[in-house]
Amino acid sequence: MTLLIKNALVYSGDCFKKNDVLIIDNKIDAIGTSISSDGADRVINAQDKYLIPGFVDVHVHLREPGFSYKETVKTGTAAAAKAGYTAVCPMPNVNPAPDSAEHMKVQTDIIERDAKIKVYPFASITVGRKGCGELVDFESLKDVAVGFSDDGCGVQAEEDMKAAMKKCAALGKIISAHCEVNELLNGGYIHDGEYCKAHNHKGICSQSEWAQIERDCRLAEETGCQYHVCHISTKESVDIIRKAKARGVNVTCETGPHYLTLCDMDLEEDGRFKMNPPLRGEEDKRALLEGVLDGTVDVIATDHAPHSKEEKAKGLKGSAMGIVGLETAFPVLYTKLVKTGFIPLEKLIYMMSVRPREIFSLGSGKIEKGEIADLALLDLDIEWTVNPDEFLSMGRATPFEGWKVQGRNIMTICEGEIVYETL
Repeated sequence: MTLLIKNALVYSGDCFKKNDVLIIDNKIDAIGTSISSDGADRVINAQDKYLIPGFVDVHVHLREPGFSYKETVKTGTAAAAKAGYTAVCPMPNVNPAPDSAEHMKVQTDIIERDAKIKVYPFASITVGRKGCGELVDFESLKDVAVGFSDDGCGVQAEEDMKAAMKKCAALGKIISAHCEVNELLNGGYIHDGEYCKAHNHKGICSQSEWAQIERDCRLAEETGCQYHVCHISTKESVDIIRKAKARGVNVTCETGPHYLTLCDMDLEEDGRFKMNPPLRGEEDKRALLEGVLDGTVDVIATDHAPHSKEEKAKGLKGSAMGIVGLETAFPVLYTKLVKTGFIPLEKLIYMMSVRPREIFSLGSGKIEKGEIADLALLDLDIEWTVNPDEFLSMGRATPFEGWKVQGRNIMTICEGEIVYETL
């Protein structure tokens, strides 16, 4: 297929430039101001639209195999394609856990059959993804896993994490860590802050997150492992990672749209506000935003975690932890961070499209001749209201329900193929 996109505002790193982009088969063949449409199978006039490298989400839950009543690879990647993502990295919270080549193949067979976009799965760090006990055979999984994670569990024993980091350092693989000290949880389910105390809930202390990050940054420094921290939510986490980077530790991190736009005082007695880690205090949100500004926070990932309606209908105490995020991430962040002047659009695109690729070795994220055509076309003038009933994801629980936002993806191109469009 030959596709010509005319008059687009094309992302070029530090700015947007008006250009035409010619795609032949799966690659960008030419970029210029007056490319002829002769021979093109399709011509798209993208006047006033923004052409960007497709978003990459390095932290999603596609729920297959094992939990297809929550989400499937087919529905999850359809939701991602709708939102402008051309690649996602699913976490190992599935059954069987991807703790061996045989178990990983169960997942990759589904991906090969049903995925609408590129999917790069994580393998677990421990057998059974238990956060303790026997480590996986890293060597047997290194070629099929984008990295290693026990997401949903923190690796509890220091000696286990150190051994895992040594293995991954030797293999050149990344560890993407969910940081949580089990003995500090004390039955908590929302942040141990002002709202928690006022409404007689059980709280999760911030130390349960940052204590393990502190430990792991030290271990990464000792072992030389490439270390990525999942979904940071506390001011202490930002400070620890900032200082570790300054020491030269090979550490990166992500946070989610909800941690940048909400805090615990925005909570309602509704399961759509319950996730792990929980929404923290206003000071934590401010620290995360400062981390975005100074580069301490590298990536914005959604932690898209769909559950059934029944699982999310039991209030803050009884509901399952997790919210959906793919279909709201860019509009919410564009509305709250870019439209307000907090960061430029180029910075947001870098954190959602380019930096994830750099960290996880998933391509350059450049729109240049010869590059694979993984692209999204954004209309920043569209204003709309978040309505979960319109999601392609099977999950419906979002704290952004009813928000009025601006900006929407209108076309997604993955390896030269249009996988979503509203034109």
